[in-house]
Amino acid sequence: MKRVSRKWSWPLCLLVATAVAAAAQPAPPAVLSGVVRDTAGAPVAKATVLLLNARQFVIAVTLTDRQGQFDLRGIASGSYELLVTSHRGFAPRRLAVQIPFHDPSGLEVRLGAEALDEMVTVTGDIGLVQSTEKTTQQVNLISERRLFERTTTVLAQAAQEETGLQLQRTSPTIGGIFVRGLTGAKVAVFVDGIRFSTAAMRGGINTFFNLNDASNLRGIEVLRGPNSAQFGSDSIGGGIQLISHVPLYSSKQFEFHGHVNSGFNSADLSYGGNTLMTFGRQDLAVLINLNARRANTIRPGAGLDTHSALTRFLGLPANIFGHRMTDTAFTQYGGLFRMSAKLTPVDQLSVHYQRSQQDGGKRYDQTLGGDGNLIADLRNLMLDLTYLRYERFRAGWFDTLALSYSFNSQREERVNQGGNGDPAGGITHQYERTTVNGLQAQATKFWGPGNSLAIGGEFYDEHLRSPAFTVNPLNAVVSLTRPRVPDRATYRSGGVYAQGLVEAIPARLRLTGALRYGAAAYRSQAANSPVAGGFPLWPDDSLKAHSVTPRFGAVFSMKPGLNLSAQVSRGFRAPHITDLGTVGLTGNGFEAAAADLSGKGATIGSTADRSAVSTGLSVRQLLPETSWTYEGGVHLYRGPVGFDLVGFVNNIYDNVVVQSLILPPGAVGLQLGDQRISSQDPNGVVFVPASTNPVLVRANYGDARIFGIEQKLEWRIAPSWTFGNTFTWLRAEDRRTGLPPNIEGGTPAPQGWARLRYQPPGKHFWIEPYVYAADRQARLSSLDLEDRRTGALRSRDNIRSFFLNGATVRGLVSAGPDARLGTTHDV
Repeated sequence: MKRVSRKWSWPLCLLVATAVAAAAQPAPPAVLSGVVRDTAGAPVAKATVLLLNARQFVIAVTLTDRQGQFDLRGIASGSYELLVTSHRGFAPRRLAVQIPFHDPSGLEVRLGAEALDEMVTVTGDIGLVQSTEKTTQQVNLISERRLFERTTTVLAQAAQEETGLQLQRTSPTIGGIFVRGLTGAKVAVFVDGIRFSTAAMRGGINTFFNLNDASNLRGIEVLRGPNSAQFGSDSIGGGIQLISHVPLYSSKQFEFHGHVNSGFNSADLSYGGNTLMTFGRQDLAVLINLNARRANTIRPGAGLDTHSALTRFLGLPANIFGHRMTDTAFTQYGGLFRMSAKLTPVDQLSVHYQRSQQDGGKRYDQTLGGDGNLIADLRNLMLDLTYLRYERFRAGWFDTLALSYSFNSQREERVNQGGNGDPAGGITHQYERTTVNGLQAQATKFWGPGNSLAIGGEFYDEHLRSPAFTVNPLNAVVSLTRPRVPDRATYRSGGVYAQGLVEAIPARLRLTGALRYGAAAYRSQAANSPVAGGFPLWPDDSLKAHSVTPRFGAVFSMKPGLNLSAQVSRGFRAPHITDLGTVGLTGNGFEAAAADLSGKGATIGSTADRSAVSTGLSVRQLLPETSWTYEGGVHLYRGPVGFDLVGFVNNIYDNVVVQSLILPPGAVGLQLGDQRISSQDPNGVVFVPASTNPVLVRANYGDARIFGIEQKLEWRIAPSWTFGNTFTWLRAEDRRTGLPPNIEGGTPAPQGWARLRYQPPGKHFWIEPYVYAADRQARLSSLDLEDRRTGALRSRDNIRSFFLNGATVRGLVSAGPDARLGTTHDV
């Protein structure tokens, strides 16, 4: 492990020391008073005023009187989100406020036209609600309205039109979000501050991300850039925070609200909707949301899919089988239950449970959309996530204390048959269930305007069940096989952290510092493996990793509405179960694990394609990835204009990449998981029937650098007209060679969005034409070039195999009068 640079540790120590020295005894309960008016200055009566903290507890609720005035009493010191809504057609208004509120004239809230963009973040810094102008962390705030507009099929579509983010969609069902060019296991995902990512998470995709239905959420916040001081391991790219709807207390004896949404999308003939209900009284609130949707087969442009196996292997148009893409339909359904209870005036308890399931999903890129296989099913994708959170206000020396317990269960079964559609190929069944129990604790202290201290920690205990077997379709014989990752493997991770914020120069200079110690431990045992041929299917394996990760940042206000920001942060990612134990078919191809290759003379290939030669570096246990990121930006929010321009450099050390596996001559016939090596080229690159790509292996192979520019503009031209645009430019390179590194998922091309929105004030309809443009991505790594989702290379053997197998089974090859293809002497 690399040591933390002292030049970044001393400012952090200074901040924490200042925080401890300046903190006083808990302040008495405070009062927040104000008035709600419309844009003409008239008071708005019966508007609902909610006060929420960073963990989305509803602290207080009231209605405005005839003069539009409100009072919220008995509030502990801290930072809060003030949410004001009205049934008179006004757009909701969100503000960040700090208690005690130091303006003796009170707070004035104006309701009217919808705000240019969200400006309040509850995750930019731990335990705080604040304006984005005050945080050094760059945050994408995706509102409930934007979620409703964008997520026509899956949650990952929320990333569209956002600067620094791109949609990653491996198949119609599963996908994720690129954050500054990284995705999968390099981006941590949380639900209401509870870790959603697990150690079984794949490197280039997020299998379960889309099981979080958009209708469960009131927003998404994406923190761009590594910040392991806040998120712990896996935030090399950043963090995605999913924020659930909150149940609402009532200022009356009992109150009930609800709404029903429905939608239809022509591109895939999808339809669905949700029903959300919330009811409560002064000390108890309950929310229930039920959702379901059906996505049918996708219609590509002109009915042509350029990645189809028909086009890739035979040069035929994909619409031979129709104008829609087979194997792209699925069904998703689930629900959310949340309850909050005020146990005493200073104690609250919250219960959260969500359930979601996908049925009928398939990996289209492994069937007719890529390799031409007959079976690539994603069966019974299921999510059960629950947490209990207790919070106490004025908890001794601290203003708030929060304790949480979480339970996260993610299940799937992958059924695959390889051989480019070979009907005699073995059908593998790989069931996986990852179960995570977690404990979290956090305490915060506030004093004076803008000063705070937060400390906390968490621990997650993960257990994996992954039995696997293969069925011979010719005789129905079942045999136990090596699963993708070892059955009954365990993974434990956790850490402790501290964060301090200080207004060094009131209203001018704000400093932020954070420090975390994190650790992780992995273990799999041969004793838990079935025995085949007298030997276990996997060996004993273990790993321990730890790191210290700081963050330091500053925001300087040149004048009201014009700020400069700068931040230095360290990222850390301990190798996962997937990194350490994978043997099997993934989105990249077929992978092998270091532990299973011990003693076989395995070395790392120079690339991730069939042209690889041995680097001479032995395949060995992985080391953790670390990173340092430097970034700065200019932010203008004055009057009708909002503008951000940010530049960053992310240096990743001991980068975990995917390279071709090189074995000594004579490897044909060697068993790797559920596959036997079918061929080997003169350089030692090996292949198995399940994939047309070479067999791959993960390795710490060099350091990488990702740098880029992010720009965003929101301009209210007139009360009914708003113009907005985003632009993102990224470049990734291997620091040794300057070539594109073999980072899973590839690097998105430069791209941007522009939109013009017309929405009359107070109306519920809008018209919004938009333009999306992307440059050609010419910097493709060897892993990208072998990816079936970008066309991929193919060999003469692949073409022959698909012709004799997949094309024949599907009826394209026959000897009758209706034959579309006939055999030739070259086959």
